[in-house]
Amino acid sequence: MTENEKGKILILKLNGRIFSILINNNRILSIQICSKPDNLSMVGSIYVGKVQTVSHNISAAFVEIQKGETAFLPLKEAKDAVLTNRIPDGTIKAGDELLVQLVKEPVKAKLAGLSTCLSLTGSYIVIEHRQSQTDGKIKISSKLGTKHSHLYKNQDELKKITEKFNMIIRTNAEEAGDVSQVINEAEELAKEMERILDIGNKRTCFSCLHQPEPEYITFVKNSYRYEYDEIITDEKEIYDAFLANSNSTLKDCKIRFYEDELLPLYKLYSIETKISELTAKKVWLKSGAYLIIEQTEALIAIDVNTGKYESRKAPEETYFKINLEAAEEIALQLRARNLAGMILVDFINMSEKEHEEQLMLRMKELLKKDVVPANVVDITGLGLMEITRKKRDKSFAEQLKG
Repeated sequence: MTENEKGKILILKLNGRIFSILINNNRILSIQICSKPDNLSMVGSIYVGKVQTVSHNISAAFVEIQKGETAFLPLKEAKDAVLTNRIPDGTIKAGDELLVQLVKEPVKAKLAGLSTCLSLTGSYIVIEHRQSQTDGKIKISSKLGTKHSHLYKNQDELKKITEKFNMIIRTNAEEAGDVSQVINEAEELAKEMERILDIGNKRTCFSCLHQPEPEYITFVKNSYRYEYDEIITDEKEIYDAFLANSNSTLKDCKIRFYEDELLPLYKLYSIETKISELTAKKVWLKSGAYLIIEQTEALIAIDVNTGKYESRKAPEETYFKINLEAAEEIALQLRARNLAGMILVDFINMSEKEHEEQLMLRMKELLKKDVVPANVVDITGLGLMEITRKKRDKSFAEQLKG
């Protein structure tokens, strides 16, 4: 997708569940299913927790965040703990009451994951509270680069807001109309963090100090702003929620309520068909070649096949062309299916080293467009391309299973 092309974000209900979908040129670029009936994710919630036990064998503490609900806190994530029942001394002990933030949902037998580094995320800014490392540090997303000089020139003004906290300027700051939008959001997040820290010392154990926004709003904030110019929903409650949140972040974005009882939104965009394609093992390419995508517990395996592709060109040129086409589709599939971890791609073997290097460079370029960090590691001796993609949520297939 070029930067001139704009997609749409659809928020709709299908089979009783809320789907958030970024779509462009009739293709799904990103999709998420709300994990909770009330559309509120646990991840990002901040609690006054109580340490039940500390296990030095696994360098972790087990913290009760609600009555009967225990979560896992790695001790390396507990160095900056805000304790509410004693003066901090750099240690964590059973009985400690402290502020913790949920950073990972519980998965199967694994407990939910916690951190004592509290953070609040906006569209442009992330505010972090680190007890021992807070000195108003400002980090700017590496994807922005130094060309965004207006952000660098205003660092002093931003630092005044975040004297007590660290700040990360997100890639989406590129889409801010002017730096005042970034500054306004930083001020709002800093005030909210101050409120949380203030009331945290006054509340009893198991109190929830902060709940994140509905997942569909978070989905919009985490999408690159240049990728869409309209949000469409056929759910009145969700439409009203977006209107209430239509601050400077969505100032230039059209929010539309879709009303057509004869043709529901999901049918208008053939969402059921597209979901079926996203969960299929075989993915056809326009040339007639195809991919086989297999997900195992250890890794994701992707195989590129010539299929029905026909060409009068020399085999080497044919294989190179198919591999480039496959790379485009693989980058899209990784993001849309939300595949993470180690990914091994078996491209069609090419004899020319130059073609192999060009393929690697192209794959790296494509992965830079992903909102989730993804990198090409290398090509193994067996000719498999190694790709890593950070895990931030369940894969789409896992979300479908509920």
